[in-house]
Amino acid sequence: MENTELKPAIVFDYFREICQVPRPSKREEKIIRYLRTFGETHHLETLVDEAGNVIIKKPATPGRENRKKVVLQSHIDMVCEKNKDVEHDFLNDPIETYVDGEWMKARGTTLGADNGIGMAAQLAVLASDDIEHGPLEALFTVDEETGLTGAFALKSGFMNGDVLLNLDSEDEGEIFIGCAGGCRTSAVFPFRRTEVPAGYFYFSVEVNGLTGGHSGDDINKGRANANKVLNRFLYMAAEKYDLYLCDIAGGNLHNAIPREARAVCAIPMKEKENIRIDFNIFAADIEAEYHVTEPNVTFILQSTDAMPAIDRDTTARLLRAIHAVPNGVFMMSQDMPGLVETSSNLASVKIVEEEGIVIGSSQRSSTLSSRRDMSDSVKATFELGGANVEVGDGYPGWKPNPGSPLLQVAVDSYKRLYGVAPKVKAIHAGLECGLFLEKYPGLDMISFGPTLRGVHSPDERMHIPSVERFWNHLTDILKSI
Repeated sequence: MENTELKPAIVFDYFREICQVPRPSKREEKIIRYLRTFGETHHLETLVDEAGNVIIKKPATPGRENRKKVVLQSHIDMVCEKNKDVEHDFLNDPIETYVDGEWMKARGTTLGADNGIGMAAQLAVLASDDIEHGPLEALFTVDEETGLTGAFALKSGFMNGDVLLNLDSEDEGEIFIGCAGGCRTSAVFPFRRTEVPAGYFYFSVEVNGLTGGHSGDDINKGRANANKVLNRFLYMAAEKYDLYLCDIAGGNLHNAIPREARAVCAIPMKEKENIRIDFNIFAADIEAEYHVTEPNVTFILQSTDAMPAIDRDTTARLLRAIHAVPNGVFMMSQDMPGLVETSSNLASVKIVEEEGIVIGSSQRSSTLSSRRDMSDSVKATFELGGANVEVGDGYPGWKPNPGSPLLQVAVDSYKRLYGVAPKVKAIHAGLECGLFLEKYPGLDMISFGPTLRGVHSPDERMHIPSVERFWNHLTDILKSI
């Protein structure tokens, strides 16, 4: 399937344009400039608020001026993840896309279809003159991926819609009417450097090639967490050998399940062969445990240069805390079968020499009290290990409204188009809708989109046929409101 054959052409044309514009979270100035230029070129009122959120307004098509005002909404930033062997500057380089069968992918990086395809659909609606609709506002929010700061900063009155269509979902044929709230918990272990005695063997150990994925949408899929897997080996080794931990790093983004982790250790030279044997046994055990979800996992142990170590007391407390801290699904919803209610993701571990060993995690739940309990469990575990812990304020969830008039319009539209009813669901991932509802309590909302897989990882891919079905559904909803 060539790029020129992709349908709907107008949506894919705008998606290709968007892929040429760098847009990491908190560095969206180039895509904001692109949106300003788009609005000016199409002679549409375009506003940018202090946070960088953009709104572009389009009058109703003739005869529909008195229809409900619709807000189309997506976020403009993208998660910037790449494979270790890929050279890519997310601040300057375009995303290089290609087509593999029915899927669009990027070469070694995240694709940015989350939420670039939502943006492309908004621009296609704004640019088209053959779509029937009432008064429209297209809202583009900044920094959704690293804290929802654009939605947090949105001021009452910036948008004036009656209903909102969030275009940030990842399963075509499904309509979402609720989402989880969440927050981040950060733990810092202060430490001092100490010299390793003479006669020790220094080695690096790596866990690579895990599937990773979205810490909300993929948390229930049985995937391994690189930080937990690596620490599992380090904990075992520290119990058996006189181990010094010299360096440790794993994961990156709070909303991504970590795919890679690495540590540097030292043990007495006489144990050199024993640690290799133990590591091979450990690797085989992990491969067997995760043979379905992690077919590409790799393990590397090799000698490395000497370096100072983390003090022994901190090492012991750190490895115990990481081993004990909750990770993964904590509770399933009692209201919606199959929906994860509460979870935690051990997202990142890194050494900041002037600060300490910094551990980032995120907790999600559709129930505020359960999310607080999950955060407290993580906090208590790290505090027992002697860390300094901070729990963020978090963001609200979006309580489902099965009686939504907008939902009924969307369901009827899908049935009319495709002869089957769409699935109506809530999602464990965070959406900005909860924050919109705080600022605009009367807003009626749904979320939907084309099918995406592997988001927040270099395996991100977009199902091409689903984009056309999503587009047809979107334009029919606009006609029907």
